[in-house]
Amino acid sequence: MSTAETRELYAQQVKMAANIQSESLVRALATVPREEFVGAGPWRILGRPAPGQMQPIISDVTDPIELYADVAVYLDQSKTLTNGNPSTLAPWLDALGLAEGKSVFHLGCGTGYYTAVMAEVVGPSGRILTAEIDTALASQARANLSRYSNVQVVEGDGGDLDIGVRDAILVNAGVTHPTGRWLDSLTNGGTLVLPITMEFGMPHVGKGLALRILRRESAYEAHFLPVPVMIYSCLSVRDPSIAAAFGKQMMSGGTFNAVRSLRRDTHAQEASCWFHSTAFCLSTQAC
Repeated sequence: MSTAETRELYAQQVKMAANIQSESLVRALATVPREEFVGAGPWRILGRPAPGQMQPIISDVTDPIELYADVAVYLDQSKTLTNGNPSTLAPWLDALGLAEGKSVFHLGCGTGYYTAVMAEVVGPSGRILTAEIDTALASQARANLSRYSNVQVVEGDGGDLDIGVRDAILVNAGVTHPTGRWLDSLTNGGTLVLPITMEFGMPHVGKGLALRILRRESAYEAHFLPVPVMIYSCLSVRDPSIAAAFGKQMMSGGTFNAVRSLRRDTHAQEASCWFHSTAFCLSTQAC
């Protein structure tokens, strides 16, 4: 089993690697025992590619201490499903602005590790609704998260779920657009983080960037997080035409950090439209 010292060192390493600002998130990373959320060992892990290489480093490990590094752990290798690298997911959690008492929706919880981290941050007075479409993973998540009375696990497609009013929404699966339901569910000041992805030839997996959306009354601030992501897709929230257009924009070398807001109003494409579609528009104008 891991020790408190091991988890503390791991949390500090993630903080430094991912520039985490929330100390409550760092404490949560130091609290949750990762090995209790990724199935029984031995484990197959994926490390970052070596310098100058493209392929991740795959290893089989038996010591849970090996899980306390910037590695993804396979949950189902046949489906290319992992629980994600901490340096990828932790910035998304940080961007949500979580705090004691907040209400969260988490789509794609896997076996529940990052849900548990969020549950530690929002505390007993907060609440989390999480959805997992894979039956086996949802069952594991329900068992793993039973220690948290403020977490509800739903098996099913989170893209179609009525999630109620939420302070924060984390979509841990690749989509082509934020749904109107998600945007409407945010409280004023609430935050949505979701990876907008394009297809790249690997079934059910996309590449793209995570988008952070902050609701300001009827307007939405938006900006991309800087680290690209490769992630399993949420098939119910994918529009092929949007995916193709977004992929074209990505490949064109567009300046992602120019995005300032998300527009939902009907309008003709204009110079400030960094990405324009019938579902949403990402604008270089501040809201």
